[in-house]
Amino acid sequence: MKQISPETTELNIGFMPLTDCAPIVMAYELGLFEKYGLQVTLDRQNSWATLRDKLHAGLLDGAQMLAPMPFASTLGVRGPRHHVIAPFVLSRNGNAITISHQLYDEILDCHNLNKLSLPLSSSLLKELISRRNAEGRKLRFAAVHPNSCHYYQLMSWLHMSGIELSEVDISILPPSGMVDALANDYIDAFCVGGPWNAEAVRQDVGTTVLTSSDIWSDSPEKVLGVSLDWYQKNPQTMMALIAALQESCDWLEHVPNRFEAARILVKENYLNTNLDVIAPSLLGSCLTRAGEQPRRIPSYNQFSAIDKSDGNAPEYAQGERILQYMIEAQHLSRQDVSHELISSVYRSDIYEDFLAL
Repeated sequence: MKQISPETTELNIGFMPLTDCAPIVMAYELGLFEKYGLQVTLDRQNSWATLRDKLHAGLLDGAQMLAPMPFASTLGVRGPRHHVIAPFVLSRNGNAITISHQLYDEILDCHNLNKLSLPLSSSLLKELISRRNAEGRKLRFAAVHPNSCHYYQLMSWLHMSGIELSEVDISILPPSGMVDALANDYIDAFCVGGPWNAEAVRQDVGTTVLTSSDIWSDSPEKVLGVSLDWYQKNPQTMMALIAALQESCDWLEHVPNRFEAARILVKENYLNTNLDVIAPSLLGSCLTRAGEQPRRIPSYNQFSAIDKSDGNAPEYAQGERILQYMIEAQHLSRQDVSHELISSVYRSDIYEDFLAL
C-alpha cells in the first residue's frame, strides 16, 4: 500500500451501542486508526436520529449509519437534505425479530399448535391480525428508525404472506428501549440488531423467531457515512479511515478473534452489557427462547469477505435494492430515484481508489 498522508488527523466518529459497531471499536482498540495516522475519538450515540443530525452539523466527521440512511439524508427524507455518502460497508446481517411470550402463545392457540417452527413464517400472523383488527386492535411492532433495514425487513417479512403495513402498528424506539417495551406489553414484537434480541431471551421476555439472514441474505446493514463536503476536503483522510476499518473487518472475520471482540464490547463506554448477550451472534449462534437450543447461523454478523477483495464495497445493486424497499414503504416516490443518485451516495469508486493504493 502506498503512503497515505491524511489532510486531517483528529476525527470524531459516531457509533451506536450495538454488536455490529465492532469494526469501529476494534479499529480503535487494536490501534489501527493510529497505524494509519489518525487520532480518533469514538462518540457513542443514543438514537439514530441524533447520530444523523450530528453528522449533518459537522459534530461528527464520520459515523456508523443504517444502510438506507445516507439515501434518506441526501434526499431529505424525514429530515433536512444533506448529501451523505457511503464509501464502505461495515456489516451485513445482524438483525432479528423477537416476539413476546404472549404473542407466541396467541399464535399457538390460533393454529392449535404445540410449538412454533423456526424461522417463523409470517403467514401464521394473518388470522391473528384479522382477529385483532376486528376487535379494533392491531398487532404492535417496533423498529429502530423508519429509514432502516429493520423497518424494511419487517415489511418484507409481512409482505411474504400478503400482510400490508397498514394492518399493523410499527412504533419507532431506540434499540436499548426494545426489551423493556416488550416486557411491559407496550409492543408485541420488535426488529432490532444485537445484542437486544439475545437480551430479551436471556431475560425470558421474548422468543427470537427469525433473523435478517432469513429475510435478506447478506445485505448491507451498517455503512460508514460521511458528508460529501467532508470527503471533498479530506480524500486522503478517507483512505486512511477505510484502511483502518478494512483491517478491522478482516480481523473480525476470523472467528477466534470474535470472542476477544465481545470481551471488549462489554465495556461501559461501548455496549455496557453482559458477555452472554454480546457473544452469541458474533459466534454464529441465535438464541431463540429460554431453555431451548440456539439456531446455528454462521453469517449472523458478517463484517467482511476475506476471500473477496472488494467484500466491503458499497455496490450499486445493493443501493438500488434498498431504494426499492424505500419506495415500497412509500418513503420515496420512483421519480426520486435515478442512476446518478445511487452512484453519488454508494461510492464504490472511493473504495476502488482504496484498493488501488
